[in-house]
Amino acid sequence: MLIEDGQVRAARLVRLRGLRAGLVADAILTSRAAGARRGTVRLASGEEALVDGLPREASEGAPVRVQVVRAAIAEQGRYKLPHARVTRAGCRPAPTLAEELADSGIPVRTVRRFPHDPWPEIAAEALDGSISFPGGSLLISATPAMTLIDIDGTLPPARLALTAVPVVAETIRRLDLSGSIGIDFPTCEGREDRRAVDEAMEHALADWPHQRTAMNGFGFVQLVARLEHPSILAEVQRNPSAAGAQLLLRRAEDITTPGALLLTAHPRVIAGIGDEWRQELERRTGRRTIWKADPALALLGGFAQAIEP
Repeated sequence: MLIEDGQVRAARLVRLRGLRAGLVADAILTSRAAGARRGTVRLASGEEALVDGLPREASEGAPVRVQVVRAAIAEQGRYKLPHARVTRAGCRPAPTLAEELADSGIPVRTVRRFPHDPWPEIAAEALDGSISFPGGSLLISATPAMTLIDIDGTLPPARLALTAVPVVAETIRRLDLSGSIGIDFPTCEGREDRRAVDEAMEHALADWPHQRTAMNGFGFVQLVARLEHPSILAEVQRNPSAAGAQLLLRRAEDITTPGALLLTAHPRVIAGIGDEWRQELERRTGRRTIWKADPALALLGGFAQAIEP
């Protein structure tokens, strides 16, 4: 998380599961159409990935060394396998998030907790997909084709579009959006108005690597950025009960009052917390835990409290 002047300027969430970008490992080619450069491989972990750049002589069952370039992405109704490419590099694990950021030249400091923990607010923002600003709002949704940002409000169209530009740029960084992003601005009739929005977008996203189309006559702009992992928006919207479970565990760990821990949450959230996580919470806190399901609570509304043993 990048925090400046007490504000979250950018965030990234990496799950410690599945194949992650940067991993180099040996695999077995499990399927390939005749003459195709692409196919499917299975790694030693049993996980599969789509692979590109296959040599002509590689046949099904042959060993190949691959580098993962994109993690798996779960979408509504389907699951996209990780992407990999054939490589001759030495085997290595995927870099940690701190290593990945440090390699890009960003100074990194690892902390146990962020000040005034902003994760609950970010998760709620991602789940709701709605962000308000003076005179308008953004509605963000993750679709199989792209992430869509719709802009609506009461300001005149040209003014609304310009007012929304910095909010869009901040949201892209804060929710770690990437891949194909479509932005539906209000329709700006004048060419000069559209040019002003294009220039504002160029300035607001100057330090964010991407390609961008100019605004068309209907107010639509498309951004394309390298996609290596699911965004925070996609992770939370795909599985909100898991996000609620993780927030609940964080809240429980922060309790300092003596006593056993009572954790209260929606039944779906409670069901998503397996024995391994429960045992880890008790190990970290040194406390007995009691779990209470309350269907009236929102998925992200779970809470923890200390009670008499």
